Amino acid sequence: MRIRYSVAAGAAIVVAVAGIASAAPGDTTVTFSVSGGSLAISVPGSAGLGSGLPGSSVSGQLGNVTATDTRALLTASWTASAISSSFTTGGGSPAETIPATAVSYWSGTASATSGLGVFTPGQATAGQAQTLDSSHTAYGLAGGTGNNSATWNPTLIVAVPASAVNGVYTGTVTHSIL
Repeated sequence: MRIRYSVAAGAAIVVAVAGIASAAPGDTTVTFSVSGGSLAISVPGSAGLGSGLPGSSVSGQLGNVTATDTRALLTASWTASAISSSFTTGGGSPAETIPATAVSYWSGTASATSGLGVFTPGQATAGQAQTLDSSHTAYGLAGGTGNNSATWNPTLIVAVPASAVNGVYTGTVTHSIL
């Protein structure tokens, strides 16, 4: 009888080991979110264009303008635009005002881009400069995916009227993005 008991105990151990080895797999569903940010443009606080005589032009680069899109979109696109105010000195009388029609802008090509998509300057060359008395495209992105950015250093050209008076003229170039 002792032998039978030993065989039965051995069979029980084998059954228990076989049961652990044949356990069914388990699945875990895992989720997470990708958060979108914003669409923004950053510009220099000020720029100096030097000086010029009445009837000449003054020009210079404004400094780096950067469009940043952190919205994480499947299909991303944006357009950055620029417009200028008139430039005035003193009391801003007609003789002390250079109208926005005398202010031209060209974006040039990007000094840096990141992300996917087609980045396009509004005016790649000086020959394509546009007056800023109305809003014009400075830079754009089409066919983008996810986050992206572009940086350019636009040039501003001011045609100083022959009737302009002596003084330091101040105006504002406004960049916006949609």
